[in-house]
Amino acid sequence: MSLSLPADPPRARSLTRVVTEMSAALSGGSEWFAPARSAIVWVIDGLGAHNLSARAGHARFLAEARGKKDAARTVFPSTTAAALTSLLTGALPGEHGIVGYRARVPGTDDVVNQLRGWDNEGLPLSFQRAAPLSSTLGRPFFAVSRDEYERTGFTVATLGEAEFHGADDLDDRVELAAELAARHPGSLTYLYAPELDGIGHKRGWQSDEWVAALERVDAAARRLATALDPRTGVVVTSDHGMIDVPRHRQLLLEDGDALLEGIRLIGGEPRMLHLYAEPGHADAALARWRESEAARSWVLSRAELEASGLVGAVDPAVAGRLGDIIVAARSGVAYYDDRLADKAPQKMIGQHGSLTDEERVVPLIRLGAFA
Repeated sequence: MSLSLPADPPRARSLTRVVTEMSAALSGGSEWFAPARSAIVWVIDGLGAHNLSARAGHARFLAEARGKKDAARTVFPSTTAAALTSLLTGALPGEHGIVGYRARVPGTDDVVNQLRGWDNEGLPLSFQRAAPLSSTLGRPFFAVSRDEYERTGFTVATLGEAEFHGADDLDDRVELAAELAARHPGSLTYLYAPELDGIGHKRGWQSDEWVAALERVDAAARRLATALDPRTGVVVTSDHGMIDVPRHRQLLLEDGDALLEGIRLIGGEPRMLHLYAEPGHADAALARWRESEAARSWVLSRAELEASGLVGAVDPAVAGRLGDIIVAARSGVAYYDDRLADKAPQKMIGQHGSLTDEERVVPLIRLGAFA
């Protein structure tokens, strides 16, 4: 069966190479960026290239700074846990092992949150299997983010021993990043802004609230450019884009649903499910999902996902974290397990995780010495 999976253009830039190319630029040897004295990678969570283009009038600084080819492809699944880990390790999800928002711990019935489950579920830090670039590039490495993220398991697993600087206000964060870069020649600084993503999930990226948040982010970008030492190179990028899925486009999986027959556990997220089958039921369940959902989703077996190369070379220790069946939405739908008592996730409008260009193409805007 041909799955007709979307293929990345031959010359597409991968999010996994961004930090290593920035490091190479500090030695004058990057294929992507001009030489620089120090560098900042700014991740604006949830700002896809399509989202930015559609609201360019509300982000004039970023839109004008962005060239026609200033884009990259994030990883699959196109979700924060997987994408930030790939950015900060240079590895694909099949290698580093963070394969979605929620994933099964092999050999158990535990499906844990890959952003917050490190702390709440007692997950060992070795669950993330790739060395953070902060420890392998041999450069001073700083992280500037919200105070609340400083000691989380996810931060430690992806940023290693990077020197953390917390600031809750976005303007304070960008000024702090510019100051660190200016004071430390040869350094790399990771700057993180989650504000836009939070509004997008709650209100949708097409909402007035999202547009207002984008305007604040754009003003912060202008502030960063103004504060920069001209020898500092900046890359503005994102972990994923966003699609709005209103409630009437939600697909609820309920007791008695034939699609749940033979399914033991559900992981992933609403636009990218990991379905873990009961022993001996994977093939039949795969056939049912394909018959029902192939018109609006890509439905793959684990073996097909591994063979596709979408998640890279899958480490044997990671294989069991992948679903027996992977369901990636290609139309504007989202899947929810309606058997769960907690209905709060069903209030979420902005979504991501799948293979569409709206979710996977992200900006790669160059400022300062990289412009």
